[in-house]
Amino acid sequence: MKTSISRKTAYIGAGVGLFLFALFGLLPGSLIGGTAGINIAGWIFGLPLQPSLVARSIVLVSMLIGVLVAGIVIVTTTSMVGWLIGRILEAGAHARELGADKKLRKAEGRK
Repeated sequence: MKTSISRKTAYIGAGVGLFLFALFGLLPGSLIGGTAGINIAGWIFGLPLQPSLVARSIVLVSMLIGVLVAGIVIVTTTSMVGWLIGRILEAGAHARELGADKKLRKAEGRK
């Protein structure tokens, strides 16, 4: 089964996750990552931070990590929810097939 319902709904969930990440994940991810970067650079160089290249690069890297973590969490969660919905739909379709098979057997007089 190359194209199962759960796989299709997982892809739909991933697409919804990318959209939600674009709306709600970029700014908070960079804000939290930047705050962590300022704290890390403050521990290393002392506060207030001087506008040096190393301090700025620490803040930049931590902002990028914050955005990546936010994207991974949002997309993985929505993809997993989509997959679970697909599995529920597949179970319902399988149950209907079994019910229809039982009715057919009963109509033909078989067990």
